Amino acid sequence: MAKTIAFVNQKGGVGKTTSCVNLGSCLHAAGARVLVCDFDPQGNATSGFGVDKAAVFPTIYDVLISGAPVENAIVSTPYADVLPANKALAGASVEMIGLDKREYLLKQALEKVGDRYDFILIDCPPSLELLTLNCLCAADSVLVPIQCEYYALEGLSDLLSTIRIVKGRLNPAIRLEGLLLTMYDGRTNLSMQVAEEVKRHFPGQVFATVIPRNVRLSEAPSHGKPVNAYDGSSRGSAAYKRLTEEFLKQNPLERKE
Repeated sequence: MAKTIAFVNQKGGVGKTTSCVNLGSCLHAAGARVLVCDFDPQGNATSGFGVDKAAVFPTIYDVLISGAPVENAIVSTPYADVLPANKALAGASVEMIGLDKREYLLKQALEKVGDRYDFILIDCPPSLELLTLNCLCAADSVLVPIQCEYYALEGLSDLLSTIRIVKGRLNPAIRLEGLLLTMYDGRTNLSMQVAEEVKRHFPGQVFATVIPRNVRLSEAPSHGKPVNAYDGSSRGSAAYKRLTEEFLKQNPLERKE
């Protein structure tokens, strides 16, 4: 059964989708069976894998709200399998309110294909509401990207408090996979100070790999490719390859002889 990891941060623009897409692609390149579930109405993870979010059907919205088979919604790409999303998902939280076990709808959908994959990565929306709650109830662990900027720690305590509440009431198995420092600029004292502060507050919970600011990381989505396919020699690609190695040490692949 797949291990499911939710990429969560209620702040936007912290490298959440970038990290989900690129870790997924690098895990696939390392031989893992990977499904990236786009659960953000912006659909950026979908387009980041070269899938046309405006034309794709069915999507995760159709799976949850209309009962479309989850197998029919999965799109295979050269970089990983994708469960796509688009702006239709924006209204899903309102439509889900009246449904039975509404917090577990995504979990129920993903369980139907869990035996096909080693890892399922969920790109969550940048908010703490019913869609994100579904992600947390479906996940075995949570990976939190943190931008190396002044407000990095602001809101992090709220997020971790939410995770604790979910653990206590809805998903006892959930745990913190780790905090990932992103958009790091080694030329600035600020980036170094933020990195030190995060590691001081959360000892043993921060990935050793730090994701740098890198133009190639910003360019790759416009070409519909993860960075390891767009420019495998870039600093951004090298960082996500290191993150993949670190991740696989914590989560080794089970090889069947």
